Amino acid sequence: MSELSSLKPERVFKYFEEIARIPHGSENMTAIANYCVDFAEKHSLKVIKDEANNVVIYKSATAGYENTEPVILQGHLDMVCQKDESTEIDFMKDGLELFVDGDFVKAKGTTLGADNGIAVAMILAILESDNIPHPPIEAVFTTDEEIGMVGALALDMSLLKGKRMINLDAEEDDTLTVSCAGGSDFRMIVPLKRKTVRGSKVIITLKGLLGGHSGVEIDKNRVNADILAGRFLNYMKSVCDFEIISIDGGDKGNAIPNNCTMILCTATPDIFMSSAIDYLDIIHGEIGDREPDFIDNICVCEESEYDVIESEIKDKLIFTLLCVPDGIAQMSAEIKGLVESSSNLGILKTEEDKIILHFTLRSNKKSALQFLEGRLSAFSSCISCETECSGHYPPWEFKENSELQKLFKECYIEQYGSEPKIEAIHAGLECGVFASGIEGLDCIAMGPQLFDVHTVKERLSIFSLKNTFNLLLEILKRMK
Repeated sequence: MSELSSLKPERVFKYFEEIARIPHGSENMTAIANYCVDFAEKHSLKVIKDEANNVVIYKSATAGYENTEPVILQGHLDMVCQKDESTEIDFMKDGLELFVDGDFVKAKGTTLGADNGIAVAMILAILESDNIPHPPIEAVFTTDEEIGMVGALALDMSLLKGKRMINLDAEEDDTLTVSCAGGSDFRMIVPLKRKTVRGSKVIITLKGLLGGHSGVEIDKNRVNADILAGRFLNYMKSVCDFEIISIDGGDKGNAIPNNCTMILCTATPDIFMSSAIDYLDIIHGEIGDREPDFIDNICVCEESEYDVIESEIKDKLIFTLLCVPDGIAQMSAEIKGLVESSSNLGILKTEEDKIILHFTLRSNKKSALQFLEGRLSAFSSCISCETECSGHYPPWEFKENSELQKLFKECYIEQYGSEPKIEAIHAGLECGVFASGIEGLDCIAMGPQLFDVHTVKERLSIFSLKNTFNLLLEILKRMK
């Protein structure tokens, strides 16, 4: 018998375990979508699956709720697939191995996928039941949320009649989420010309910085390795001649880069080494308290001929890294402590004929996001580089006088004896996509306590899941 089979609420954990057995990483959605369709057909519920593998399941109201407005219950089907070095798994074919550790459900050697499989499991348990009071339900399971809300953006919102929505993709059980950021990906593409010079190759590596999520941790005062590299190069330009062969830092647009490698060429390696060591010591002294694990490494290699970036492009690149907007752009005037707008240079990549700078832009206001894009476009025009802007997803702006917010607070206070935290987050939720596609949508986001999501340490609190599920049922019961 499975360890999870005895956990309460039993049906939620039953469905969560079934979901875990099905490979459902982003861009591998067919099997999990078909599972949801099969569930609906088994329980004689109307179901629609679209070309993006989004699934919408409809359930009629229970007795006494026939004349109430529908409620949308929403979660996403995909998970982030990560494993530790000792675990052998093919995420395209293999399921997860779950186990119980005290109050926690975990997966052996991999991410758990409770983000957002536990939402799907809760909704399926409600759809299955005959004795849970509720209004008409439109259960929406979207795909590829983790790689840009692809499914939600492709969903035909006319399939939904509800104007009330509960998103179950939050990760703190004492918090009601009421707003989230929208975002886009902005790329600056600097064409390269190269020349051949003779000198010693020098490799400088900056690493060990904290990095982190470019939304929720952009206000944590963490050092961006790419921006730090620009600062270093700008200083070195004033004390020593050198050329740039390549510079590369970060591999995800939505993460603050924690490492950067510069490969340079200089005719005076001794002077370069001495000056670089002195300046990096100054940097260590400046940022050591907030970046305790930061280390650098300088390696001087053989003298030879190297293809380097032409000087004009080199100067343009250093200027860009020194001056481009990065980090917090604006704090919210309405919500205390909320970062309203930010930009993050997440990827700096040198290719043979170009350098790519990839920014993730975020804002909780649509107009402010457009301003960030315009700002980078104006900057780019001054250095004569190409630009691309893609991956737009809308913000979910705070709604005054929300009946759902009021109902959640009432139920929460009765269950816990204290008030919930009310939070707007500087990260993306699918609520923004739905709010932009359904006029007048009243929406909240809630969920059980999860820890270390997107890592192999991901875990779900069993006690929290029970309380959160009971809270959700009480909210549905009062939605007359």
